[in-house]
Amino acid sequence: MRYFLAGFALLVVLVVSVAGFRGGLSRKPPIEIFPDMDRQAKVRPQTADGFFANGLGSRLPVAGTVARGAPFADTPLNTGREPGTTNYVAAMPVAVSAEMLARGQERYTIHCSPCHGGQGDAKGITTKFGMAVIGNLHDARIVQLADGELFNTITNGKNLMQGYGPNIDIADRWAIIAYVRALQLSRLATLDEVPAELRASLTK
Repeated sequence: MRYFLAGFALLVVLVVSVAGFRGGLSRKPPIEIFPDMDRQAKVRPQTADGFFANGLGSRLPVAGTVARGAPFADTPLNTGREPGTTNYVAAMPVAVSAEMLARGQERYTIHCSPCHGGQGDAKGITTKFGMAVIGNLHDARIVQLADGELFNTITNGKNLMQGYGPNIDIADRWAIIAYVRALQLSRLATLDEVPAELRASLTK
């Protein structure tokens, strides 16, 4: 017992001598058992660094990322809503092109056609496995939706439809909407909306 007490006292003295005076004033450098990253190899902002080709230590943000606190959510392109409101934009905030429609058709075929069908008539392959509640994209209610609301539905989902925001990037979501509008026009457009030079081909 005597040796145990002596050993314990020695251990207490050792611990106090090493850790008990942390933060005290001394001309001698402290003994650091756990430096806690007080000193680490790092590049300070705006300093030169020969490791990178442009000689700068600071790096630009990675493409497709958004810095914390950046006003990402306050643009119609990213949310489908008018800035600072909960109102959906009536028309998509990007220009439609043939390339965009082709991309939209490709993305629609991959992500949307299994349920909504290739023609948007809710006759996709999932109907053969018992999924009955599927939106027909040619219904008047859906045709009259604002483009921003379609964007919100693709992003966050609705009813039984899951959100595809994590799977489909923003540009492709707008491309899908453009293609959906083209599908709707293929059934709902009137003859007056067809360019005059193409009307003759429709009556053949």
